[in-house]
Amino acid sequence: MSRSLSIYVPHQYVSNLVALLHPLTIAQPILYTFGLSIWSAAPELAIQELGYPEGAIETKVVNLVEGANFVPDFLKINPKGTLPTLTADGKAYTSTAEVTAYLVEHAPKKVARGTAFIDKIHEDRYDPNAPLLLTRSEEELKSSASGFPFTFVQNRQNSLEKHAQTPEGAAYKELYESKIAVNGGILAIYKGEVSEDVKHGFFKQSTAHWDTIVGFVLNDLPATLPENGFLGGATPGEDDFHLAAWLARVAFLCGGTADKDGYKALEKETKQPVPTKVAAYWVAWSERPGWQKVYSGGLH
Repeated sequence: MSRSLSIYVPHQYVSNLVALLHPLTIAQPILYTFGLSIWSAAPELAIQELGYPEGAIETKVVNLVEGANFVPDFLKINPKGTLPTLTADGKAYTSTAEVTAYLVEHAPKKVARGTAFIDKIHEDRYDPNAPLLLTRSEEELKSSASGFPFTFVQNRQNSLEKHAQTPEGAAYKELYESKIAVNGGILAIYKGEVSEDVKHGFFKQSTAHWDTIVGFVLNDLPATLPENGFLGGATPGEDDFHLAAWLARVAFLCGGTADKDGYKALEKETKQPVPTKVAAYWVAWSERPGWQKVYSGGLH
């Protein structure tokens, strides 16, 4: 008859072995986000809709209003200084598409994967961030120069200039110089430090950008959206997380709310009723628990 062999290992050795192996365990994913960040809402919606348990994804806030995304310690994680950013499995995912794709791929709940629509919605011509700072008239310029847009741009400039002068920031010199120039240009417009030609050129650029966004709402979206439900089918898919975040920001800029009638604020810019498919899409999202949680404090 064979015997099993038992080996006694002292408890302290077991403890030491566990301590030794602990650093090799896979770290919890960390999502770097901010409440007012339009594109951070895409992975936030994904986390809510994809069945991730509470606390499965750690969240760290990077205050964009204070320019915290330009601190060298954050740039070590994401050299572009953008949100959202995700660290997982020893890697950093530094674009909205990469972050959301990771969450979809590893989610407890499987949904329709993304398509080329994601690349389209992220094209510069449809940028939903720009209108927050753009102005099309003297009236809009006065409002921006005395309100949140000015504070936001000034704080960014302060942060960029501060960290560009530090030894830690030397590795990001090119980023700082580029951002200081672009951001500083907008700040100069707000401060009235540019010529009339430059100012009116800014008005023209702002008007063209808004026209492109309105065209997307009135023409592109109705041609893309289904009669009911979502791009991903009966429930939101990967494409939908991006579109929902985009649409919420545009509605926010128009004074919209997160409820089922919030889309009507878009008519401030469309100057006509919102297309039926777009309205239905908004209503479908407004009923989702994920939408209600992410936008519980209002659109952004």
